[in-house]
Amino acid sequence: MPRSARIPERAQSSPPATAPPARRDVHRRQGLFPCESEVARRLSQSPVEWPAKALVLERDGLPRIDPVMGGRFWPAVEAFWHRRYGLSTIEASALDGVENLNAL
Repeated sequence: MPRSARIPERAQSSPPATAPPARRDVHRRQGLFPCESEVARRLSQSPVEWPAKALVLERDGLPRIDPVMGGRFWPAVEAFWHRRYGLSTIEASALDGVENLNAL
């Protein structure tokens, strides 16, 4: 193959500028803040029925979706289920607001 006809190695290995939706969703299935469909899958729930169930469970302490991260913190979700079924004796304290260090 003539040198001028070769595709530069950089162009061959660089991913497309916009990943297809399925590829982007893979990233949301991993990590500490999975997407809601992944939370449903991990809990053996239907993705269609999960939002209604999550709403009810949030009243009992299921962690809400973090507005910054866009997902539920998975270790806290697991801790919720452990507490619910008596598998944990450690209770996480709820945030009580901003600390006022000038009060001292």
